[in-house]
Amino acid sequence: METSEKPDLSNGVPIKGIPEGGNLQGVVGGEDVLLVRSGADFFAVSPFCTHYHGPLSEGLVVGDQVRCPWHHACFSLRTGEALRAPALDPIQCWKVQREGDAVFVREKITPAAATSSMQHPSSIVIVGGGAAGLAAADMLRRRGYDGPVTMISADSHPPCDRPNLSKDFLAGSAPDEWIPLRPPEWYGERKIELVLNSRVTALDTNAKTARTDNGKSFSYGALLLATGADPIKIPVEGAELSQLCLLRSFSDSKTIIERTRNAKKAVIVGASFIGLEVAASLRAREIEVHVVAPEKIPMERILGAELGRFVRALHESHGVVFHLGQTMKRVDGRTVTLSSGASVEADILVLGVGVRPSTALAEQAGLATDRGISVNEHLETSANGVFAAGDAVRWPDPRSGERIRVEHWVVAERQGQTAAKNMLGLRERFDAVPFFWSQHYDVPINYVGYAESWESLQIDGDISRRDCSVRYKKGEQTMALVTISRDVESLKAEFEMEHAAAKPHSG
Repeated sequence: METSEKPDLSNGVPIKGIPEGGNLQGVVGGEDVLLVRSGADFFAVSPFCTHYHGPLSEGLVVGDQVRCPWHHACFSLRTGEALRAPALDPIQCWKVQREGDAVFVREKITPAAATSSMQHPSSIVIVGGGAAGLAAADMLRRRGYDGPVTMISADSHPPCDRPNLSKDFLAGSAPDEWIPLRPPEWYGERKIELVLNSRVTALDTNAKTARTDNGKSFSYGALLLATGADPIKIPVEGAELSQLCLLRSFSDSKTIIERTRNAKKAVIVGASFIGLEVAASLRAREIEVHVVAPEKIPMERILGAELGRFVRALHESHGVVFHLGQTMKRVDGRTVTLSSGASVEADILVLGVGVRPSTALAEQAGLATDRGISVNEHLETSANGVFAAGDAVRWPDPRSGERIRVEHWVVAERQGQTAAKNMLGLRERFDAVPFFWSQHYDVPINYVGYAESWESLQIDGDISRRDCSVRYKKGEQTMALVTISRDVESLKAEFEMEHAAAKPHSG
């Protein structure tokens, strides 16, 4: 609908025209506005999510919040604040007045200034320049903390939109400027010291100091470990180091793009989400792609056999060749020999066999670890004043009653936000439901919940028609839900899991 065809909400609209939980798109002063009804209340906000511009009109209204259908960002309808990642920036709000049987949208509402924190650590150091670290730094300033904040990253680039590195950016449909999560001036404006190309190698939790590999020492009042995970590098007989590519950083993605400029054939080792997203992106560059993986069905352990077969068929329909139940035995120049004895030609090799949590620094500091950095429900480690968030963290999940670790972008960001609040004394329990999305050509797959295993699997709809939901259950409890083309169902499942009666488990 063109702007000129949308109703001018400043002239008023009948209340009866907006059902409970419904919305109406219109304009005010030439700007697009979404008018939302929730119970007896009406709210007027920007109609698009500040993450990837998802349409909030197609999302879910819960009380005075609206949730984006694409990647589950959550905004306050009263203030516009981005309450939960992946969106970090607020949406605009307008004043709404009710007069008789109509509602009128008036002037914009000026956001309230950030309030000062409950606690004021002398300084805060964030170790890691990924999703969790950036989200934490952002939340510290949003919550009014005005003390020194230092983010130390081993990467050569500022925090970036990592999910895009295997998707649109690698496919060639997203420019470089889309990738940084924040522009360079953002750090200076918020007085966040960003230290790149520096790895923290020693942490003294008694002296409260962090030392980097170049000998610099940083004191802290509170510290966040957001060290993430490292790609697994498997040995490949005969392969030159220059032939093997990993994908974790902005530089890694750029390296793959550079090596594909004169490439015609690629072998991807591993049928993981990342591996198959890379496959789709390389096919967009018209490169012949072969996927080698030991499993019989791609991602069967995570998604089940039915969805796994669908994913395989989807990629095969785009020309990807699978070599399943096999491993890469050796490389001789461009010839890759498989465990079956068969061989394929490759100009580029991409390893996508998973990651390991980066726990070396935590272990050096004597922090409790258990296949990850152990934290309690407030994301506190075993050392006073030291918190942890992101891919390296194992925390108590209130729904499963287990201590879990997941490698999801949105989880890392939300943990960073919670850890930041708790460094300021808010004592907020981390109980967000894990969520991630994966894009394969024009098919987005949304996963909400956590099901390392399940007793039954229930399919609604038709997977082959790309319109379905799959529930992973233990007894009567839905542990996780995967959806294709059912965004609101995914949002409702997330809400139900958040409010499911589950006995809290402390850690």
